[in-house]
Amino acid sequence: MLAKQYEITLPADYDLAVIRRRIEAGAPLLDDRPGLGLKAWLLRERGADGSPVNQYAPFYVWRSDGAAARFLVGGGGFENIVRDFGRPTVRHWTVLAHFSGPARAAVPVPPVATRRLSTVPTDPDPLALAAHVERATEEVRELARHPEVHTAVLALDPDRWELLRFVLRTAVPAAPDDPAAPDGSTAVFRVPHLSAPELSALPEGRAW
Repeated sequence: MLAKQYEITLPADYDLAVIRRRIEAGAPLLDDRPGLGLKAWLLRERGADGSPVNQYAPFYVWRSDGAAARFLVGGGGFENIVRDFGRPTVRHWTVLAHFSGPARAAVPVPPVATRRLSTVPTDPDPLALAAHVERATEEVRELARHPEVHTAVLALDPDRWELLRFVLRTAVPAAPDDPAAPDGSTAVFRVPHLSAPELSALPEGRAW
């Protein structure tokens, strides 16, 4: 499984209704895309949920490497982004774990997503990375048991050595004891639409 995200940062006075109309028109094209676990059509609005910017930042989890490649370079849809906004940098992560939460059965499109990036600690012990990832996996497993969680994903960028924790949920977490509560490393996005053609087929639990 591969996770991908690109971020289109927009002017402060940009009318986000334009992006919402874009999502409404484009979503059906990916609602049944083979090889795609999910695409969360994400928006951040300047001044809302602590966001400093207006931003369109779709997040994908692909079951198939080939389907992901076709999307990017084979005329599978990414050319529309390039045409309208230029070619953005696309972040890639290897998915380490995926968990379904209690809200998945009841909430087809959760309204909120959180994304937390954290640096993997440097340690000369070759087993330290595995131990760190094991702890992070268990944290995400526990987080996914919260009633408001729809889907939780843990993934690794081995270029920057960063862990990604991506959570779809029914409300912005605010409790101090909630590990997904926003902090300096957590971004909050609104989810106008969720394309989830093969979400139920994603392996549950750790992926290695």
